[in-house]
Amino acid sequence: MSPYIYWFLLSLGLVMLELVTGTFYMLVLALALGVGGFAALLGWSQSVQFTLSAVAGAIGILLLRRWRRGKAASAPSLNLDIGQPVQSVSWHQDGAVRALYRGAEWDAELESADTPREGIFYIKALRGSTLVLTHHKPNT
Repeated sequence: MSPYIYWFLLSLGLVMLELVTGTFYMLVLALALGVGGFAALLGWSQSVQFTLSAVAGAIGILLLRRWRRGKAASAPSLNLDIGQPVQSVSWHQDGAVRALYRGAEWDAELESADTPREGIFYIKALRGSTLVLTHHKPNT
């Protein structure tokens, strides 16, 4: 068999492995093997085939890593409670509050000591199971 057939069979094998594992890295390596196969199809030497395949794989992995890093940095907060309004139920001497949220009473605290105790409160953050409340609706 011709060398390009081996390249394309290896590439096809990696595509099937990628379908099983669900990673994009196998797909990038499969494309790199495809580049080596096209070099073999064009009749270029074996050293050129391996070099082109290695360079295509390295560039593909670097681009994939950059794309995934940019995608992770722009991921929104997964906490759906932030920004939701709550009702205060009872105030304690130390400034803590019991708040009604989602049909249950929660321990809560104000974001700062000078926050007024009346009006509508919004969840700014969660510290364990304690809600941190503010008067300003946070941007989610």
